[in-house]
Amino acid sequence: MKRRTFDKLVSSVGLGLAALLLIFAGLLNFGAAFANDSVQSQLANQNIAFPVEAGLPSATKAQLTKWAGKQVTTGEMARDYSDLFILEHMNAAATAVMGKPATYSEVSTAYMAAQRDGVTTPEQLQKIADLRETLFQGNTLRGMLLEAFAFGTLGVIAGYAAIAALVGGILFLFLALAGFRNIRRTPEDATI
Repeated sequence: MKRRTFDKLVSSVGLGLAALLLIFAGLLNFGAAFANDSVQSQLANQNIAFPVEAGLPSATKAQLTKWAGKQVTTGEMARDYSDLFILEHMNAAATAVMGKPATYSEVSTAYMAAQRDGVTTPEQLQKIADLRETLFQGNTLRGMLLEAFAFGTLGVIAGYAAIAALVGGILFLFLALAGFRNIRRTPEDATI
C-alpha cells in the first residue's frame, strides 16, 4: 500500500473521530446542563432549607454545619438533607416510640400486630400509627431527595465526560490535520 494512501485513510478516520467526539462533547454538555438545571430548579421550587446551626441534629451536626441556614439546591445538599437530617429525625421518632430506630416496614408490622392482637393501649396504638405515618412521609421525601442526588450525580458525570470528549476531539483534530499536512511531504512512491 502506498504511504500517501495510508496517511489519507488514517487522517480521514482521525478527522471523523474528531467530529464524532466533538458532537458527543456537545451532547454530553447539554445533558449535564439539563440535569444540573433540573435538579436546581426542582429543589428550589420545594423551598427546603437546612436549619441554622443551632437547629441541626447533634449526631450529624459536624457534617451538616457547612449547609446551616442554606436552601437545598444541589444533589449533594439533597443527599445530606435526606441521610443526615431527615433520617436522623426518623430514627429519633422511632426510638421515642419503639425504643430503637426502626424502619417503616417494622413499625407497620408492629402496628398491624398490635391492632390485631389488642395487646397495647389505645394511646400506644395511636403513637405507633402516628410513627408509621411519620416514617412513611419521611421515606417518601428521602426517596425524592435521593433521586435528585442521583440525577445531579449523573449530570456531574456527564459534565466530566463532555470535557473528556472535547479534549479527545481536539486531540484527534490536531492529529488528523498533522496527518494531512504530512501527506504533502511524503514522496509519491513511498510504500508501507
